[in-house]
Amino acid sequence: MTGVTAKRFSIAEYDRLAELGFFESDGRVELIRGEIIKMAAKGRLHSDCNTLLVEELIILLARRARLRVQEPIILSDDSEPEPDVVIARRYDNYLSPHPLAADILLVIEVSDSTLKYDRRTKLSLYAESGIADYWIFNLVDIQLEMYSEPYQKQTGGFDYRLKRVVLPNEVVAIPGFPELSLDLSTVFPAQISE
Repeated sequence: MTGVTAKRFSIAEYDRLAELGFFESDGRVELIRGEIIKMAAKGRLHSDCNTLLVEELIILLARRARLRVQEPIILSDDSEPEPDVVIARRYDNYLSPHPLAADILLVIEVSDSTLKYDRRTKLSLYAESGIADYWIFNLVDIQLEMYSEPYQKQTGGFDYRLKRVVLPNEVVAIPGFPELSLDLSTVFPAQISE
């Protein structure tokens, strides 16, 4: 008997399946290292935090960068994740391909039920792709986890050299815009930050 091997998809194959309506009834999916991953349903706290975050970033960035919300980014031939928020350099409005890793200033995930996945799989993927700054709005521990300086470990995996934990009553600078400060008390939903 031969071993079983899963089919890995390229972005071209994945996009073609989407064009054919293959994912219509399956809800939201994303392509991670060739695997089609069904995205977790968003709870109320996740939605509230994401909405508050986007509202604040729209005001702060004021057309200085491209703000993308739950839209695809291209990291390799077989990875097209859909992070909660991406701040990208403004180029051509991304009418052809989605932003590439070189276009991205910051990737943000809002995490509750997906915290372990976002800390392991997504973190490793973003680090491998050279995403300089990755933030996790951790709704479990009620904190912002800021990761920077991606590197390859001696064992071959990818990680970030620096991790900074910021509490929900603090203020942080936005990568690429050191003059802009994000007050986390306006982002974390009030019922979890009290």
